[in-house]
Amino acid sequence: MRHSRIPVLAKITARDAATSTLRALAQPDPAAPVVVVLPAMGMSARNYTPLVRALHRAGLTVVTTDLRGHGESLPVPARGVGFGYREIVEEDIGAVLRETAAAFPHAPVLLLGHSLGGQLGLIHCGLRQPRLSGVVLVASGSAWYRCFGPLAGPRRLLLSQVYAAVAALLGHWPGERLGFAGRESARLIRDWSRQVRTGRYEVPGAAGDYERALARVALPVLAVDVAGDALAPPAAVDHLCAKMPRADITRWHYGRDDAEGRPLDHFRWIRHHHGLIERITAWASQVVAAQPSAR
Repeated sequence: MRHSRIPVLAKITARDAATSTLRALAQPDPAAPVVVVLPAMGMSARNYTPLVRALHRAGLTVVTTDLRGHGESLPVPARGVGFGYREIVEEDIGAVLRETAAAFPHAPVLLLGHSLGGQLGLIHCGLRQPRLSGVVLVASGSAWYRCFGPLAGPRRLLLSQVYAAVAALLGHWPGERLGFAGRESARLIRDWSRQVRTGRYEVPGAAGDYERALARVALPVLAVDVAGDALAPPAAVDHLCAKMPRADITRWHYGRDDAEGRPLDHFRWIRHHHGLIERITAWASQVVAAQPSAR
Protein backbone atom coordinates (compact mmCIF):
# COMPACT_ATOMS: atom_id res chain seq x y z
CA MET A 1 0.00 0.00 0.00
CA ARG A 2 1.34 3.41 -0.94
CA HIS A 3 0.81 6.50 1.18
CA SER A 4 -1.63 7.78 -1.46
CA ARG A 5 -4.02 5.01 -0.44
CA ILE A 6 -4.01 6.16 3.19
CA PRO A 7 -5.95 9.43 3.26
CA VAL A 8 -4.40 12.55 4.72
CA LEU A 9 -6.00 13.48 8.01
CA ALA A 10 -4.16 16.73 8.74
CA LYS A 11 -1.05 18.77 8.06
CA ILE A 12 0.80 20.18 11.06
CA THR A 13 3.25 23.06 11.21
CA ALA A 14 5.21 23.47 14.43
CA ARG A 15 6.29 26.79 15.92
CA ASP A 16 9.75 26.38 14.39
CA ALA A 17 8.16 25.72 10.95
CA ALA A 18 8.81 21.95 10.99
CA THR A 19 6.00 20.16 9.17
CA SER A 20 4.41 16.75 9.43
CA THR A 21 1.51 14.85 7.91
CA LEU A 22 -1.10 12.70 9.62
CA ARG A 23 -2.77 9.92 7.66
CA ALA A 24 -5.63 7.72 8.82
CA LEU A 25 -7.54 4.59 7.91
CA ALA A 26 -10.86 5.27 9.61
CA GLN A 27 -13.69 2.95 10.56
CA PRO A 28 -17.28 3.86 9.64
CA ASP A 29 -18.17 3.82 13.34
CA PRO A 30 -17.10 7.20 14.81
CA ALA A 31 -16.76 5.56 18.23
CA ALA A 32 -14.34 2.85 17.06
CA PRO A 33 -11.09 2.97 19.08
CA VAL A 34 -8.28 4.95 17.46
CA VAL A 35 -4.66 3.78 17.54
CA VAL A 36 -1.96 6.39 16.89
CA VAL A 37 1.27 4.73 15.70
CA LEU A 38 4.57 6.39 16.67
CA PRO A 39 7.53 4.98 14.70
CA ALA A 40 10.97 3.87 15.79
CA MET A 41 14.11 5.95 15.27
CA GLY A 42 14.96 6.03 11.59
CA MET A 43 11.65 4.48 10.47
CA SER A 44 9.13 6.18 8.20
CA ALA A 45 5.41 5.82 8.84
CA ARG A 46 5.01 4.04 5.48
CA ASN A 47 7.04 1.12 6.85
CA TYR A 48 4.13 0.33 9.17
CA THR A 49 1.60 -0.12 6.37
CA PRO A 50 1.22 -3.91 6.94
CA LEU A 51 0.53 -3.28 10.62
CA VAL A 52 -1.86 -0.40 9.85
CA ARG A 53 -3.86 -2.55 7.46
CA ALA A 54 -4.06 -5.41 9.96
CA LEU A 55 -5.20 -3.17 12.82
CA HIS A 56 -7.81 -1.62 10.52
CA ARG A 57 -9.10 -5.05 9.50
CA ALA A 58 -9.42 -5.83 13.21
CA GLY A 59 -11.85 -2.93 13.62
CA LEU A 60 -9.62 -0.08 14.75
CA THR A 61 -9.14 3.35 13.24
CA VAL A 62 -5.41 3.85 12.72
CA VAL A 63 -3.54 7.17 12.55
CA THR A 64 0.08 7.32 11.37
CA THR A 65 2.69 10.06 11.36
CA ASP A 66 6.44 10.34 10.93
CA LEU A 67 8.78 11.33 13.70
CA ARG A 68 10.37 14.69 12.99
CA GLY A 69 12.85 14.63 10.11
CA HIS A 70 11.64 11.39 8.53
CA GLY A 71 9.30 10.43 5.73
CA GLU A 72 6.90 13.28 5.03
CA SER A 73 8.20 15.35 7.95
CA LEU A 74 10.48 18.28 7.19
CA PRO A 75 13.15 19.60 7.50
CA VAL A 76 15.61 16.82 6.84
CA PRO A 77 18.33 16.63 9.53
CA ALA A 78 21.42 18.61 8.57
CA ARG A 79 23.93 20.98 10.09
CA GLY A 80 21.96 23.88 11.51
CA VAL A 81 18.73 21.86 11.71
CA GLY A 82 18.61 21.17 15.42
CA PHE A 83 15.98 19.10 17.17
CA GLY A 84 15.89 16.24 19.62
CA TYR A 85 13.71 14.51 22.16
CA ARG A 86 12.38 17.82 23.48
CA GLU A 87 10.70 18.93 20.27
CA ILE A 88 9.13 15.53 19.67
CA VAL A 89 7.90 15.13 23.26
CA GLU A 90 6.80 18.69 23.94
CA GLU A 91 5.50 19.80 20.54
CA ASP A 92 5.02 17.10 17.94
CA ILE A 93 3.24 14.34 19.84
CA GLY A 94 0.84 16.79 21.46
CA ALA A 95 -0.05 18.28 18.07
CA VAL A 96 -0.70 14.80 16.67
CA LEU A 97 -2.99 13.91 19.56
CA ARG A 98 -4.90 17.19 19.31
CA GLU A 99 -5.57 16.68 15.60
CA THR A 100 -6.59 13.08 16.24
CA ALA A 101 -9.02 14.09 18.99
CA ALA A 102 -10.51 16.78 16.77
CA ALA A 103 -11.03 14.30 13.92
CA PHE A 104 -12.44 11.51 16.11
CA PRO A 105 -14.10 13.28 19.07
CA HIS A 106 -16.27 10.33 20.06
CA ALA A 107 -13.55 7.67 20.01
CA PRO A 108 -11.18 6.43 22.69
CA VAL A 109 -7.56 6.99 21.66
CA LEU A 110 -4.54 4.77 22.32
CA LEU A 111 -0.88 5.20 21.45
CA LEU A 112 1.12 2.39 19.88
CA GLY A 113 4.82 3.15 20.11
CA HIS A 114 7.64 1.20 18.51
CA SER A 115 11.12 1.59 20.05
CA LEU A 116 11.91 5.31 20.39
CA GLY A 117 8.32 6.20 19.50
CA GLY A 118 7.12 4.31 22.55
CA GLN A 119 9.69 5.87 24.87
CA LEU A 120 8.94 9.44 23.81
CA GLY A 121 5.21 8.77 23.73
CA LEU A 122 5.30 7.69 27.37
CA ILE A 123 7.29 10.75 28.41
CA HIS A 124 4.71 12.94 26.68
CA CYS A 125 1.93 11.13 28.55
CA GLY A 126 3.56 11.84 31.90
CA LEU A 127 4.51 15.41 31.08
CA ARG A 128 1.30 16.60 29.40
CA GLN A 129 -1.29 14.12 30.71
CA PRO A 130 -3.25 13.83 27.43
CA ARG A 131 -6.64 12.14 27.44
CA LEU A 132 -5.78 8.60 26.38
CA SER A 133 -7.20 5.18 27.13
CA GLY A 134 -3.84 3.42 27.12
CA VAL A 135 -0.43 2.86 25.54
CA VAL A 136 0.90 -0.15 23.65
CA LEU A 137 4.67 -0.59 23.57
CA VAL A 138 6.10 -3.01 21.03
CA ALA A 139 9.87 -3.60 20.95
CA SER A 140 10.23 -0.43 23.03
CA GLY A 141 12.67 -0.41 25.91
CA SER A 142 15.23 1.70 27.67
CA ALA A 143 18.46 2.19 25.72
CA TRP A 144 20.58 1.93 28.91
CA TYR A 145 23.65 -0.15 28.13
CA ARG A 146 23.39 -2.20 31.31
CA CYS A 147 20.19 -3.79 29.96
CA PHE A 148 22.16 -5.52 27.20
CA GLY A 149 24.44 -7.86 29.11
CA PRO A 150 28.16 -8.00 29.94
CA LEU A 151 29.31 -8.27 26.32
CA ALA A 152 26.79 -6.37 24.21
CA GLY A 153 26.27 -3.66 26.84
CA PRO A 154 29.80 -2.15 26.88
CA ARG A 155 29.96 -2.35 23.08
CA ARG A 156 26.65 -0.49 22.87
CA LEU A 157 27.94 2.14 25.29
CA LEU A 158 31.11 2.70 23.27
CA LEU A 159 29.32 2.87 19.93
CA SER A 160 26.67 5.27 21.22
CA GLN A 161 29.30 7.77 22.31
CA VAL A 162 31.16 7.40 19.00
CA TYR A 163 27.89 7.97 17.12
CA ALA A 164 27.24 11.16 19.10
CA ALA A 165 30.74 12.43 18.36
CA VAL A 166 30.39 11.67 14.65
CA ALA A 167 27.01 13.39 14.54
CA ALA A 168 28.43 16.48 16.26
CA LEU A 169 31.33 16.56 13.80
CA LEU A 170 29.18 16.17 10.67
CA GLY A 171 26.20 18.18 11.88
CA HIS A 172 23.89 15.15 11.56
CA TRP A 173 24.01 11.38 11.94
CA PRO A 174 24.27 9.61 8.52
CA GLY A 175 22.61 6.45 9.75
CA GLU A 176 21.28 5.51 6.33
CA ARG A 177 24.94 5.04 5.28
CA LEU A 178 26.42 3.71 8.51
CA GLY A 179 23.81 1.08 9.30
CA PHE A 180 22.17 2.41 12.44
CA ALA A 181 18.83 4.26 12.39
CA GLY A 182 18.37 6.77 9.58
CA ARG A 183 19.57 10.27 8.88
CA GLU A 184 19.15 11.83 12.32
CA SER A 185 19.58 15.18 13.97
CA ALA A 186 22.85 15.49 15.86
CA ARG A 187 20.97 16.62 18.95
CA LEU A 188 18.61 13.65 18.84
CA ILE A 189 21.58 11.28 18.70
CA ARG A 190 23.13 13.16 21.62
CA ASP A 191 19.91 12.73 23.63
CA TRP A 192 19.83 9.03 22.78
CA SER A 193 23.51 8.48 23.62
CA ARG A 194 23.04 10.20 26.99
CA GLN A 195 20.26 7.77 27.88
CA VAL A 196 22.42 4.85 26.73
CA ARG A 197 25.15 6.03 29.11
CA THR A 198 23.11 7.05 32.16
CA GLY A 199 19.88 5.09 31.91
CA ARG A 200 17.97 8.33 32.47
CA TYR A 201 15.95 10.55 30.16
CA GLU A 202 17.64 13.90 30.83
CA VAL A 203 17.26 16.58 28.18
CA PRO A 204 18.71 20.10 28.52
CA GLY A 205 16.06 22.80 28.25
CA ALA A 206 13.14 20.43 28.76
CA ALA A 207 9.87 21.78 30.15
CA GLY A 208 10.06 19.30 33.01
CA ASP A 209 11.94 16.37 34.47
CA TYR A 210 11.35 13.48 32.08
CA GLU A 211 12.10 10.84 34.70
CA ARG A 212 9.48 12.37 37.00
CA ALA A 213 7.11 12.55 34.06
CA LEU A 214 7.44 8.80 33.51
CA ALA A 215 6.73 8.23 37.20
CA ARG A 216 3.43 10.13 36.76
CA VAL A 217 2.15 7.88 33.95
CA ALA A 218 -0.97 6.23 35.37
CA LEU A 219 -2.38 4.70 32.19
CA PRO A 220 -2.89 1.06 31.25
CA VAL A 221 0.21 -0.05 29.35
CA LEU A 222 0.68 -3.20 27.28
CA ALA A 223 4.46 -3.71 27.05
CA VAL A 224 5.51 -6.32 24.49
CA ASP A 225 9.02 -7.64 24.00
CA VAL A 226 9.68 -9.52 20.78
CA ALA A 227 11.61 -12.73 20.20
CA GLY A 228 14.99 -12.19 18.56
CA ASP A 229 15.04 -8.49 19.35
CA ALA A 230 18.61 -7.42 20.13
CA LEU A 231 17.67 -3.71 20.29
CA ALA A 232 14.90 -4.00 22.92
CA PRO A 233 15.50 -7.21 24.90
CA PRO A 234 13.24 -8.07 27.85
CA ALA A 235 15.59 -6.41 30.36
CA ALA A 236 15.38 -3.13 28.43
CA VAL A 237 11.58 -3.26 28.32
CA ASP A 238 11.52 -4.03 32.05
CA HIS A 239 13.83 -1.09 32.80
CA LEU A 240 11.49 1.29 30.97
CA CYS A 241 8.45 -0.17 32.70
CA ALA A 242 10.10 0.18 36.12
CA LYS A 243 10.14 3.94 35.59
CA MET A 244 6.30 3.93 35.71
CA PRO A 245 5.27 2.69 39.17
CA ARG A 246 1.74 4.13 38.81
CA ALA A 247 0.97 2.56 35.43
CA ASP A 248 -1.18 -0.56 35.11
CA ILE A 249 1.35 -2.59 33.13
CA THR A 250 0.64 -5.82 31.30
CA ARG A 251 3.86 -7.53 30.11
CA TRP A 252 3.82 -9.98 27.24
CA HIS A 253 6.43 -11.81 25.18
CA TYR A 254 5.66 -12.10 21.47
CA GLY A 255 7.30 -15.32 20.34
CA ARG A 256 7.58 -17.21 17.08
CA ASP A 257 4.77 -19.56 18.10
CA ASP A 258 2.48 -16.54 18.40
CA ALA A 259 3.63 -15.39 14.94
CA GLU A 260 2.80 -18.73 13.28
CA GLY A 261 6.47 -19.69 13.25
CA ARG A 262 7.59 -16.65 11.28
CA PRO A 263 11.00 -15.11 12.13
CA LEU A 264 10.92 -12.10 14.44
CA ASP A 265 13.22 -9.31 15.53
CA HIS A 266 13.10 -5.57 16.24
CA PHE A 267 11.49 -4.88 12.84
CA ARG A 268 10.12 -8.13 11.42
CA TRP A 269 7.16 -8.14 13.80
CA ILE A 270 5.68 -5.30 11.70
CA ARG A 271 4.95 -7.81 8.94
CA HIS A 272 4.74 -10.98 11.01
CA HIS A 273 2.04 -9.67 13.32
CA HIS A 274 -0.76 -12.24 13.36
CA GLY A 275 -0.77 -13.13 17.05
CA LEU A 276 0.23 -9.63 18.08
CA ILE A 277 -2.82 -8.04 16.46
CA GLU A 278 -5.08 -10.42 18.35
CA ARG A 279 -3.41 -9.55 21.65
CA ILE A 280 -3.50 -5.79 21.05
CA THR A 281 -7.16 -5.74 20.05
CA ALA A 282 -8.20 -7.91 22.98
CA TRP A 283 -6.27 -5.73 25.43
CA ALA A 284 -7.60 -2.53 23.87
CA SER A 285 -11.18 -3.79 24.19
CA GLN A 286 -10.64 -4.51 27.87
CA VAL A 287 -9.12 -1.15 28.76
CA VAL A 288 -11.69 0.82 26.77
CA ALA A 289 -14.54 -1.08 28.39
CA ALA A 290 -13.06 -0.32 31.81
CA GLN A 291 -12.89 3.42 31.06
CA PRO A 292 -16.37 4.47 29.93
CA SER A 293 -15.58 8.13 30.60
CA ALA A 294 -12.84 8.03 27.92
CA ARG A 295 -15.41 7.41 25.18
